[in-house]
Formats: sequence, structure tokens, C-alpha cells
Amino acid sequence: MADKLLEEKSEAELWLLFKKNRDPKIRDIFVKQYAPLVKYVAGKVAMGMPHNVEFDDLVGFGVFGLFDAINKFDPEKHVKFKTYAVTRIRGAILDELRSIDWVPRSVRQKTREIEDTIHHLESSLGRAANDEEIAKELRMSVKDFQKTMMKISGTSILSLNDVWYTGDESDKVSIVDSIESPSSLNPDMIIEKEEIKRVIVEAISELPEKEKKVLVLYYYEDLTLKEIGKVLEVTESRISQLHTKAIMRLRAKLTNIKKGIF
Repeated sequence: MADKLLEEKSEAELWLLFKKNRDPKIRDIFVKQYAPLVKYVAGKVAMGMPHNVEFDDLVGFGVFGLFDAINKFDPEKHVKFKTYAVTRIRGAILDELRSIDWVPRSVRQKTREIEDTIHHLESSLGRAANDEEIAKELRMSVKDFQKTMMKISGTSILSLNDVWYTGDESDKVSIVDSIESPSSLNPDMIIEKEEIKRVIVEAISELPEKEKKVLVLYYYEDLTLKEIGKVLEVTESRISQLHTKAIMRLRAKLTNIKKGIF
């Protein structure tokens, strides 16, 4: 009888009830309702990942993020649960990937080398460097540079979720949060984070137009790389390259800014 009464309530009513009593039956209703969201986020993370990363494993990691989102969601913040949960689910998946250290050391080293090169080059040029300039600085052909970018593209999604801690564990800002809500603070972010938020958004605004568009379409409009390719009328592999370069430029800029802030 109690279960039937719960099923008859609206989602808004269930959230208010759950906040008061933490009823496991209500939690189960939410888990069942939002399970497809976990698969959706896992599918997006899986794109561009090496074949040794199993989709089912990503889903398993994401379930922990869903539980975390359900437990921490505040219905009085006037934010849709789906919007709140996506970041938590993605974060749980990427935290687990980071903990098992799935990125080969050689790829990690090459990524760092390119990021450092981009940072020094753009600092001296005072603008975004193009493929030819970066390749020349790395002493490789443009073709080899683009091949290398494809090889490391699977790691760029993970690196975008690197967080900037401004205090304790619960007080943090991720780059992806700034792309997903570029005009407003996440509801659980406090005002002291405004400066970090500002420099992240500023760094995004300084990206070349195509790279900026790829980030917004991928993280904010929720399009796949294939769909973005159709919008921009280029191949999916080219979109993957643009995405990776955008992330590397951001990380290069923000690492330098971070040193200045902290």
C-alpha cells in the first residue's frame, strides 16, 4: 500500500519526502528512473576511449555517481536533477578511470610535452598557435602532429574534468562545470569561487572560434562528436582533433593562471 502511494506522488513531492526521511524505497524509485541517464553519460565518455576501456565498467562507475547525486541533491535549489546528476555521474566515472591510471605513460608524457609547447608558444605569440606553428616547435610534420593528436584524443575528456580545489574536498571547480553553465554559478558553488570561475570562462573565450564551438556543442548542447561534425561540415576525426587541441590549450592556459592564483 505504501509503495502504491509513493508511485502516485509527483517527482517534486518525492524529492521533498526523500530530503526529510531518506526513505530507501524513494531512492530506489529515483535509481530506476534515472538509470538510463547513467548509460547515456557512460556512452559519451566512452567515445574516443581506447578499446581496453569497457562500456559496462563505465556504467558501473557511473552508478556510484547517480547514488551520490541522489543523496546530495537539494530540490530547493530550483535546478533540474538531470542537470545536477550528469556532472556527478561523469565525475564518478572519470574519478575511477583516474584511480586505475588507464592512460599509458608514453601518452601522458607526450600530452604534457604538447601542452608545455602550446603554453610557451602562445605566450610568446600573444595569440592561439596554429597546427603548423605547434608542429614546427615540436620538430615534426603537420601530418605527424595531427596523428599524435588523434592518439591522445581519448585522454582529453578525462583531463577536462580535472578540478581546481579552493579549500576542502567539497569546495572545488572543474573546467567542465564552467563550460556547462558559462553564465551562472553551479548552485553548490560559493561566492569565493567566482575568481576561478572567471579565469576559466575567460580562457575558454580566448580559444579559436571552431575549438570553442566544439566545446560548447559537446559539453553544453550535448551533441556527439559525429553530430558536431555534421554541424561544422567536417569529419568526426577532425572534430576529435579540435576537441583535443581545445582541451590542451585550456589546460596550458589554466595551469599557468593557477600558479599565479595559488
